[in-house]
Amino acid sequence: MATDQPCYTVIFESSAEYPSAAELRTALEKGSDDVKLEALRKIVVSTINGNPQPSLMMPIIQFVMPSRNKQLKKLLHFYWEVCPKYDENGKLKQEMILVVNAIRNDLQHPNEYIRGATLRFLQKIANESELLEPLIPTCRACLEHRHSYVRKNAVFALFSIYREFENLIPDASELMSTFLAAESDSTCKRNAFIFLAHCDLPKAVDWVLSNHENIPTLDEGLQMSVIEVVRLDCKNDSTHRARYIRLIFELLNVSSHAVKYEAATTLTLLTQNPAAVKASASTLISLIIKESDNNVKLIVLDRLEALRAKHEHILDGLIMDVLQILGNSDMDVRRKAMNIVLSMTSSRNVEEVALFLKKQLLRTQEKAAEFDKASEYRQLLIQSIHVTAIKFSEVAASVVLALMEFLGDSTSSSSTSNAATASTALDVIAFIREVVDKFPYLRSGIFDRLVANLSDIKSGKVFRGVLWILGEFVGIQESYASASEAAEAIRQCVEGIRTCIGEIPIYVESAQEENATEEKTLVKEVGAGKPKLLADGTYATETAYTATSSSGLRNEKTRPPLRTLILGGDFFTGTVLAVTLTKLVLRFDGLSSEQADSNTLRAQAMLIMTSIIRVGHAKSSPALGAPLVQIDEDSTERIMNCIQTLSELSGGAKVDTDDEEAIVKEIFLRDTKKAFQRMISAQEKRAAEKREAETSRKTSAVQVDDLLSFRQFSKKGADQELDYEEDLGRATGATDVREDFISNLSRISQLTGFSDPIYVETYVKMHGFDIMLDVLLVNQTANTLQNLCLDFATLGDLKIVERPSVYTIAPHGFQSIKATIKVSSTETGVIFGSILWEGPNMSEACVILNDIHIDIMDYIKPAYCNEAQFRSMWTEFEWENRVNVNSSVSDPREYLKHVMKSTNMSCLTPEGALSGDCDFLSANMYARSLFGEDALANLSIERTEAGTVTGHIRIRSKTQGIALSLGDRITMAQKDSKPLSA
Repeated sequence: MATDQPCYTVIFESSAEYPSAAELRTALEKGSDDVKLEALRKIVVSTINGNPQPSLMMPIIQFVMPSRNKQLKKLLHFYWEVCPKYDENGKLKQEMILVVNAIRNDLQHPNEYIRGATLRFLQKIANESELLEPLIPTCRACLEHRHSYVRKNAVFALFSIYREFENLIPDASELMSTFLAAESDSTCKRNAFIFLAHCDLPKAVDWVLSNHENIPTLDEGLQMSVIEVVRLDCKNDSTHRARYIRLIFELLNVSSHAVKYEAATTLTLLTQNPAAVKASASTLISLIIKESDNNVKLIVLDRLEALRAKHEHILDGLIMDVLQILGNSDMDVRRKAMNIVLSMTSSRNVEEVALFLKKQLLRTQEKAAEFDKASEYRQLLIQSIHVTAIKFSEVAASVVLALMEFLGDSTSSSSTSNAATASTALDVIAFIREVVDKFPYLRSGIFDRLVANLSDIKSGKVFRGVLWILGEFVGIQESYASASEAAEAIRQCVEGIRTCIGEIPIYVESAQEENATEEKTLVKEVGAGKPKLLADGTYATETAYTATSSSGLRNEKTRPPLRTLILGGDFFTGTVLAVTLTKLVLRFDGLSSEQADSNTLRAQAMLIMTSIIRVGHAKSSPALGAPLVQIDEDSTERIMNCIQTLSELSGGAKVDTDDEEAIVKEIFLRDTKKAFQRMISAQEKRAAEKREAETSRKTSAVQVDDLLSFRQFSKKGADQELDYEEDLGRATGATDVREDFISNLSRISQLTGFSDPIYVETYVKMHGFDIMLDVLLVNQTANTLQNLCLDFATLGDLKIVERPSVYTIAPHGFQSIKATIKVSSTETGVIFGSILWEGPNMSEACVILNDIHIDIMDYIKPAYCNEAQFRSMWTEFEWENRVNVNSSVSDPREYLKHVMKSTNMSCLTPEGALSGDCDFLSANMYARSLFGEDALANLSIERTEAGTVTGHIRIRSKTQGIALSLGDRITMAQKDSKPLSA
């Protein structure tokens, strides 16, 4: 008798339509084949659902089993698989003797389909030894059938029986060896070879070695089986390893992609020889290029990255082959391939890599239609060139000038394209900024090119980046041969900015001259249609006067870009322009000995600044068709500070102001540079910590006194273990570290009171996307509780997988019940329920359970993204939850740390930006859930005079649930004064 009953899917069948046993018997006895088919189907479904109806077994044997209908025979196999074959005493039913006889007849049937289908059915009941034992001779006879369909199923039927009961086929290895020697069909040989490897591995190895020359020409399935046997044999440190390596080398050149992948993976397990590693990597690269499925490409790329991490510099010579993968249209594939390329780049191949990336970048600009997602690909290329050029300074000069072509907007008018182009330009600006800082000898050429390209820039963000670079680095004496050259560079830079602005003052030209030229003119146009007939019978002509402003539209297109931004209300860019001009004038004043030149430059700068303020204070819109935008107080104050700074320059005339000037110059010319260097240092520190964390994960420290296992001795030099059973144990969690007793106690929730008839408590455990409830029930009465039912219900994105059964608990007895709940999103969930039971005299009783609140912090993990990604997601996400902050904590930074700890969010704002003594703090935070949901937060708080912290936290996400849940979490943490007062 079988010890374990098989588990089947429960199929819903409406009881209203289900016929009785007598009706089913009548249908089986007197119905046609179609009626019998439907009746048998209902019996099978009923049996699966727990109602076997044993009384119908004999009618099925009498009236269905003799039928020649192939559909009935197939459905009959399903019935024999699910029906009860043993009586209450565990003995085989007498009726099954007739079934075994019928199965034997089908195994000897002249129709090969019936034989093959019956052999497949035997694989389903391979654990029924009493049924199978009489059928073994017939199954063995099927190995000699003329049709391959019968033979291949016969092999697997015997294999299934052998795995359960080896004693039924004692000569399995000799049987399969003989079968393999005589068999010609590839599928039959594959099945027999798998059987032979399972029952007698040395004989399977002998077969591989004896057919070594023919294996590359065999069928794909048999080749895969051979590779599996090679792995199994090498687990025991086989003496045939050298011959296996030659065999795997030959399999790298077969046509099947699956075989090539398995062969490439196995080759690195057998040897670490550089030639073998290169051959394996080349095979994986060719698979990525030739395979059409992007999912397969990503899997093989992961394998290639693991191979590269293990053999770092061996694969550097294949970097140009890896670069060919960038021709794929999928961005995920491109990103993975680019990460591998960047990790393989060295001083020996960096020139070739930079040249290839630069050509690809130019192609995305010249032939954008040929590239799918050209803007995203262009951005990826620019970021990769950035990393390469900073790491290898010898290629920085050759790529930085080429990247400046992407500072301007594209010709496309779509908003999506413009946004992508602006993002690309910002990446270029970040690259130029770092190159200018790290490589002073490149500054002169970069500055000339930047000034020349100012007229091509249309985006305010890009303008601000360029202006900051010019103001921060132009005129620094260490970058020039003499002070006069540095002063001349500043003069040319200011002239280029002046050209990009246009005529000064800005407001007078836009408000008076332009509006005067853009006055509407009436143009007389005579209608060209049919003349109109008036009421008195006379004809009338129709004259139309149209208003034209072609000159205004023409001026709008020819207006300099920086002027357009300022007239459009972008006063932030105007503020950056004012600061840039102030830095240039201050630096020029220290370089030039001519006071007249310094005063001229200072006057031009101050005139530009006052013009910007006048535009902001205009009574009417300065630009035609643009809305009136007033300048904000912060921008006005910043520009006025710059004007005051320039107006109080002594020029060497007053000695008592030298100290003040030194302080001002320190603020404008050095402090901003120090802040930039702190930001770069923070980024480099974070990147170094990330690399160190990855390295520490890859290499585990081994102490000198650690015990060594024998597997390590036998597998020395292999990339990874060949023990798939151990890998399976890791995947199923068999080797996971168990939680300790104290951590389990912290997750226990009390659901009823101590005075209730039933005491209930539950242990809540998060396991991936499931919530496991281990409920303990204690009967505190002296009565037996019958038909006790524990019913749970959920609120939120929670779903109960299965309903608990009905139980009976003895007086003062215990009962443990387990329930599983699926979680589908990061949303605050509540589990509530009740207990119903029958007490004395069949009286019903009920206890309502306490609510179980699911902690969403188990599903939220800290994550990191760059500023551009944060801004993009902040604009895209539509759900926002605003939480007001009013806390007794006195330090804003302590409150930030408390919020980060409470929400599992990471702070994206650099540490340098948060340092210093200030009563105001603004920071961006980011987290990601296990379900792939992004959560963004912006904290803006200030310290009041009373010593408390006030402000607000804005949370944004793509879905409503996570935004509300995080807001509730922050509110609850805010009410708890203990962490805040610490």
